[in-house]
Amino acid sequence: MQFSHYQWAFIIALLVVILDQILKIWVKTSFYLGEEHEIFPWFRLCFVENNGMAFGWEFGSKLFLTVFRIIFVGAIIYYLIKLKNNSGIKFGYLICVALVLAGAVGNIIDCMFYGIIFNNPAPPAIASMFPDGGGYAPFLHGRVVDMLSFPLFSFDWPEWMPIVGGEHFEFFKPVFNLADAAISCGIIAILLFYSKQMGYSFAELKRMRQEKKDNAEEQKK
Repeated sequence: MQFSHYQWAFIIALLVVILDQILKIWVKTSFYLGEEHEIFPWFRLCFVENNGMAFGWEFGSKLFLTVFRIIFVGAIIYYLIKLKNNSGIKFGYLICVALVLAGAVGNIIDCMFYGIIFNNPAPPAIASMFPDGGGYAPFLHGRVVDMLSFPLFSFDWPEWMPIVGGEHFEFFKPVFNLADAAISCGIIAILLFYSKQMGYSFAELKRMRQEKKDNAEEQKK
């Protein structure tokens, strides 16, 4: 069976979502909150949860963020469907959009269902799936599971430096997950390599809408 570029894009998105969820469920049911394991000096697993967006950023209420993610995913799916029959769209661009879609879906699953299917015991206890006492939050209010940390290097700022003098600096400090990485890689690749393709795709959507409008007007006549 030979898949089209669009089918491959959705297959890749599905694989990213599956891998993201496998990793999150494993961490959630194997680590206590805040537990950290060094794999290499520059890579460690650190179980944290957040209510916000990628890399733990906070923006608005929990419910608003979840609804925003759902609308965002719907918009990306609509965008891909509208461009399905356009041969001018490059495969690499489709993959980038698919990565953004997969990352958004991966984090939406956490927000929608993790509060229902997991409890949230105090450390050092480990969370269980489908606990007898129910989950820790209602539908749409779950927290996103993060675990990937890459402290590539660190140093202490000299005491004479203003504001940051004497403080410890670590790069890269934020803890994130596979979904966050997919979103970031997809967006960065689009900006670096496919900005013209993105402009072309939106121009095509505009042309298609105008063509549909013109056809409708012709039929009325």
